[in-house]
Amino acid sequence: MDGGRRLLRPVKEAFEGFQPQAPVYAGIAHIAPAPAFLADYGRRGSGRRTLTLGDHLARVFGARGTGFFAAVALFVGVGLYGSWLGGEYSAFVALEGSVSDYFARVAGFGIRTVTISGAHALTQQKIIAVTGIGPKDSLPFLDVRKVRARLKALPLVKDASISKLYPGRVVIDVEERKPFALWQQDGVVRIVAADGTPIDNYDDRRFAALPLVVGTGANARLSEYTALLDAAGDLRLRIKAGILVAQRRWTLQMDNQVEVALPEVGAAAALAQLAQFQREVHVIDKDILSVDLRIPGRMFVRLTENAAAARAAALAPKSKAKGART
Repeated sequence: MDGGRRLLRPVKEAFEGFQPQAPVYAGIAHIAPAPAFLADYGRRGSGRRTLTLGDHLARVFGARGTGFFAAVALFVGVGLYGSWLGGEYSAFVALEGSVSDYFARVAGFGIRTVTISGAHALTQQKIIAVTGIGPKDSLPFLDVRKVRARLKALPLVKDASISKLYPGRVVIDVEERKPFALWQQDGVVRIVAADGTPIDNYDDRRFAALPLVVGTGANARLSEYTALLDAAGDLRLRIKAGILVAQRRWTLQMDNQVEVALPEVGAAAALAQLAQFQREVHVIDKDILSVDLRIPGRMFVRLTENAAAARAAALAPKSKAKGART
């Protein structure tokens, strides 16, 4: 023992039976590891890719980020629905147009210029009104197919093309049907194109010189009628109208109201023969009502009432003279 009454023992002997206790954390079943991105920061020098801020945000939010954005979308939807119920949305659309068009215009894609080419009979104001393009529209959301369909619905428009030139220009190219003839049916006269399509009602004297056809289906046989006009020769300028009879044959009305009945077959040849008679004896200028050419090689003429009476009177003395001699 030392002076303090402590037992003196060698150090080795004192620690021979000592067993160190396990660390405190050894008895814990699981320790949560440090966040992975922190571990990555600790290993930057190990050759691994350095993570970006987007990577860290994706790891931090994960599924919670999806829920967050879903909640935001829900609140926005509820707000829009409330605005719609309260009438604010309808008032906004009435004033500014659709939401998509509004933001497109704010971004600088409003329609500022509309260029129209190919229009002659149609005015630019008419075309703009038909297309429906207005100050509330925007170039990205302009439906060119609908605009083209509206233009082609006009009888005068044969075809149309619409182009977008960003940031704010629309180009409209129109191909019009040209007035070719006048077509009368049931007392109504219409202007028609070469293919027989009615273009508009006849209310303009500018088209008075166009060929006139009358009757059901006459507009669909314009090429046949114009061929007859070509065969008429000098008589062409005397023909005022072509009347389609029973959709089978033509009767021509001349400028002095004389009617010329043409055969169903060989009408052009019969009309050429009539033109020859006109040059030789001026048959159309006689006091007659009609000329019938329906029988090949023969011509029947119907006199007016006065001409028939004069002819009867001219033949009567000859009959009496013959009777006296007998």
